Amino acid sequence: MLSFNQMINLLTEHQLLKEYISNGVWHFTPTADLDDKTIKHITYDSRAVTEGSLFFCKGLAFKVDYLEQALAQGASFYVTEKNYELETDAIGIVVTDIKKAMAVISMAFYNYPQDDLKIIAYTGTKGKTTAAYFSKFILDVATQSKTALLSTMETILDGKTATKSLLTTPEAVDLYRMMAEAVSNGMTHLVMEVSSQAYKTQRVYGLDFDVAIFLNISEDHIGTIEHPDFDDYFYCKRQLMTHAKEVIINRNSDFVEIIEEVSQQAGANVTTYGDDSVEADYTFVSSAEGKGKFVVTSTQDSLNLSGDYQINLLGDFNQGNALSAMIATALVGATSESMITGLELAKVPGRMDTVTTNKGVPIYVDFAHNLLSLQTLLSFVKKEHADRRLVVVIGSTGGKGESRRKDFGNVLSELADVAILTSDDPGTESAKDIAAEIESYLSDRVERLTELNRAFAIKHALETATEKDVIVLAGKGSDKYQVIGTERTPYEGDLEIATKLIEGGL
Repeated sequence: MLSFNQMINLLTEHQLLKEYISNGVWHFTPTADLDDKTIKHITYDSRAVTEGSLFFCKGLAFKVDYLEQALAQGASFYVTEKNYELETDAIGIVVTDIKKAMAVISMAFYNYPQDDLKIIAYTGTKGKTTAAYFSKFILDVATQSKTALLSTMETILDGKTATKSLLTTPEAVDLYRMMAEAVSNGMTHLVMEVSSQAYKTQRVYGLDFDVAIFLNISEDHIGTIEHPDFDDYFYCKRQLMTHAKEVIINRNSDFVEIIEEVSQQAGANVTTYGDDSVEADYTFVSSAEGKGKFVVTSTQDSLNLSGDYQINLLGDFNQGNALSAMIATALVGATSESMITGLELAKVPGRMDTVTTNKGVPIYVDFAHNLLSLQTLLSFVKKEHADRRLVVVIGSTGGKGESRRKDFGNVLSELADVAILTSDDPGTESAKDIAAEIESYLSDRVERLTELNRAFAIKHALETATEKDVIVLAGKGSDKYQVIGTERTPYEGDLEIATKLIEGGL
């Protein structure tokens, strides 16, 4: 629990408090008559309010109706950027920034659980989830499964039980509740992904990390409800580097100079890595025998990482993700022995899953859902199957990342032979219009078909494939839902659909 006066002092310390209103009287400093007031519960969902709750008035679509519902359900306090001048016994706290206030109050309410965890945080346009899982598997070996995970795909708070994540980086209230639960469950480490939106919306305001990793950057999440342009997106991405003791940077990334400068200016210790085409503290090269094997070398090797390793995911880009995880986990205590075992065990949901049809047609299922990830995936498949025709089943999300549609059209024009355009979380937009927008950027060279039913699109790809084809199912990975309208509609999953079709004779 958190006392009311403690909260007021915190908001004042962070220069967030404008005033608080108690019994119609405006105040700025704590008063003795409020010493015994305590906050028993915090939430930004009016439906979850209980007696004694503190309710956050947040969100672009916030309505005063939500506050009135919260008060009717027994909220004792509410935090808001606007004084709604309601007649109520609840105390209204007016702040300059509701998002920052939510972060400050949440971490205090849950007694600063971050202080009891070693936290590794990843950012980048692609590879965050894969690298996070590599780190999780390594640390599971090193800590006897005392490692929590907050990723795009799954949330794990007890070391082993996974639930589907709603956001890459949770809202501040949820983030600190999850951290507190992880600590209560005996977790000692946390691996998490930090999205650009997490900094844009202040979900991680005031949070410092033990290790931060910058994987790469390319245009993504640019649209009306996310980032107005690449500059804003990239600025938010690199804020992570200013809130960590140790920073790891991929020297194969674009804009590496400013990423290093920002990190060094913030006082972080910087470690670099990359493939053998760049100069870095640690480099990797794929082994000639393939099979996910790679060699790590270093001129200094202060972390004792040089040697041979193996992962179960295809693609040298995933070996780079593995090296980032090795450096990160070494900085929080893992040994190379833990890394060898952890990397060989590591599995990442919806990343580079493969099956083969009865006609011998390889199928790749991957979450690739933006410019850089799709380009990397298709380039790899094209290289592995240079003599085959590349068939890609793909859609693009509605309501966000609108720039992806042009990007997908351009990448497909460069690398694909056949594009089967379908649905991928269209939300409140028309899936048909999204597909048409992607198609408008396709070159005449690319054969195309639009089939909005994703399961039917996959079936068509398998039915029409010849022995000279390779198929990529891109964008959904292991997702078991489609966002249609405002609801998550159950969806069997790309891999499951393809597998059933193969078992049925295709």
